Amino acid sequence: MKDFNGKVVVITGAGAGIGRELAVQLAREGARLAVSGRSIVNVEETAALCRAQGAEARAYEVDVTDREAVLKHADEVVADFGKVNVVVNNAGVSLVATVDEVSWEDLEWIVNINFWGVVNGTKAFLPHVIASGDGHVANISSMFGLVACPTQSGYNATKFAIRAFTDSLRQEMRMYGHPVGVSSVHPGSIRTGIAQKARAGGDRDVSQLAANFDRIAKMTAEECAAIILKGIRKDKAQILCGNDARFMAVLPRVLGPGYQRVITALFKKDVA
Repeated sequence: MKDFNGKVVVITGAGAGIGRELAVQLAREGARLAVSGRSIVNVEETAALCRAQGAEARAYEVDVTDREAVLKHADEVVADFGKVNVVVNNAGVSLVATVDEVSWEDLEWIVNINFWGVVNGTKAFLPHVIASGDGHVANISSMFGLVACPTQSGYNATKFAIRAFTDSLRQEMRMYGHPVGVSSVHPGSIRTGIAQKARAGGDRDVSQLAANFDRIAKMTAEECAAIILKGIRKDKAQILCGNDARFMAVLPRVLGPGYQRVITALFKKDVA
């Protein structure tokens, strides 16, 4: 996919952050946008920003954990736009808790949104993306889909699963000759609102965790979105956003399982 002009692009979790920035940048390139999220107010704001760039954009209220709703959404988008070329499964949440303290409810919450949300969006739209003859699926994992970290077991599990699911899909599209590129996207610490909306186990203070995250987050959502779109154009299998994500990608290749000692040392001062 060399350009996005005239392409119909579906973006979940588009009410803010990376999802919103992707939509606005795609609007500048002439894409037609179907943006969705749980807050229709926020998604409408994103759609308005896209229309201000001269793009066609529609906002949809969709809960990615509701499979029937996502399947219905796919039918609605095709009815409204006539086709689907690109799907970016971006919706996601964060959870900070050790394995022994995390609640079953919180684990189900993060798995349903982060993993099943991606699966639901991929399967609902994939037949339409294949039929477009010029398609791409980009699933947002994380740098924590490359390495595991203390207090991130639930988040790690979902982001590793997204990477594996996406890598398998890419191989299938090539093996069966479908005209669909597939990318697994791994942002590092990006300045978005995900930390403020996180859940935490034990006596952790979410506001303090968010403040710590904001302190180390160097890359803006705008910069990350630009990298993602460049990666889609190049049909990259793995798209890394930020120096921290690139570091995390290299670490297990160099050290093997020994990378865990490095990560433990980096996290120890924050979780002690």
